[in-house]
Amino acid sequence: MTLSNELWTANQDLVQACLEHPFVQGIGGGSLEERKFAYYVGQDAFFLEAFARAYSIAAAKSPDWVGFTTFHALAGGVLEELRLHESYAAKWGVDLHSIQPGGATRRYTDFLLATAWSGDVGLTAAAMSPCMRLYAFLGEQLAINGIPHHRYADWIRTYSSADFSPLTQQLENLVENYATANTLTHSTYRYAMFCEQEFFQASWMV
Repeated sequence: MTLSNELWTANQDLVQACLEHPFVQGIGGGSLEERKFAYYVGQDAFFLEAFARAYSIAAAKSPDWVGFTTFHALAGGVLEELRLHESYAAKWGVDLHSIQPGGATRRYTDFLLATAWSGDVGLTAAAMSPCMRLYAFLGEQLAINGIPHHRYADWIRTYSSADFSPLTQQLENLVENYATANTLTHSTYRYAMFCEQEFFQASWMV
């Protein structure tokens, strides 16, 4: 078993908790209150800016050219995702320039950036991998019977698309290439997955 799959398998309790969370299920069924989704869009945009920065830090610290170019390309993918959020923001009336991060958002972004600055690129990849793998999984599960016809269909379409899955695989390849299978890597991955669950919970509680 690869390290990425080992980490993913070890955290299936949190993965399933995220899938079954009422916020995610509300997106899947189209029943989520608009104000909750609008809050999420703003918080996720703030998060993605930090995510792109973490990729860029890892790119600069990469020990070889392959790592540099892959991290750099993944940062570009986040910028594309942010453009999607801009269209969401316009649709839901969210001003992305005045977003104040909530507690769950700040804990997650501070953790990612601290890991990127202080850890090696393998640990950074392990900290970032849960987000990508989880969203690909959620998109796939919510689209299992086809893309629904409701207001959150674009979200499901994005994360279940054939364009998103390769980005997840690129990041997991970085985990394989640079991360070490030790307690720190496992605890870092799990904390990131816990932050994902907290992120959904914070948006649900608005």
